[in-house]
Amino acid sequence: MGRIVVIIPARFGSTRLPGKPLADICGLPMVVRVAKRAGLIKGADTVAVATDDARILEAVEAGGFTAVMTSSSHPSGTDRIAEATQILGLFPEDIVINVQGDQPLLDTNAVEKMLDLLISDSGFVMTTAACPMDRNEAMDPNRVKVVVDENGCALYFSRALIPFDRDGILNGERSPYLRHLGLYCYRVEFLKRFVEWKEGRLESIERLEQLRVLEKGLKIGVAIVDSAPAEVDTQEDLERVRRLFKKESP
Repeated sequence: MGRIVVIIPARFGSTRLPGKPLADICGLPMVVRVAKRAGLIKGADTVAVATDDARILEAVEAGGFTAVMTSSSHPSGTDRIAEATQILGLFPEDIVINVQGDQPLLDTNAVEKMLDLLISDSGFVMTTAACPMDRNEAMDPNRVKVVVDENGCALYFSRALIPFDRDGILNGERSPYLRHLGLYCYRVEFLKRFVEWKEGRLESIERLEQLRVLEKGLKIGVAIVDSAPAEVDTQEDLERVRRLFKKESP
């Protein structure tokens, strides 16, 4: 097995919270907080940030982590990570863990579970993570849902409510809705193939790039964890995360 490398895509532009990677969280930029958390993942050899902004690169390097400058024209974080693997000189057999740059409270257990899943099951070309959520949260189209088969293989991802409870049989039962956590593991060789494929039809409708894999008939393994960590999408989210960090501080 090759190296295990965590890569965090981070761009300065953000519709709801411009400059989000550099937002201060108790004395450190958020992207550095994410990198520090990623450094706790068992088995990970390296943590690197892939960015298109010199300010982010400087902040990451000042925080003691590796950063690489990538193109500003990438349509997705996955494309940015693919370029980063070339800059970092990764080999086809190396494993990349894609960690979102807005998760300063990253659940390392979720990452370790999906990493184990990729290593132990050769049928999966990539793995991800999900957790249960209630119906009210599942109704939000910003919460991506995933349904899995009995072997933990993803059947579909959607912004819509899936599965749809047509006959109301779920009343009073444990929620069947799984929230996709936006974390991924894959080998470099597969990542290179992925970014060369054209956007899939379902992907273009849902705006979910992982559907490109399912449309090719390939398998995505899903590790189920108990809950989702707090993410930062808005100023309100940022203030909440700051409060959580203050509580953890001695």
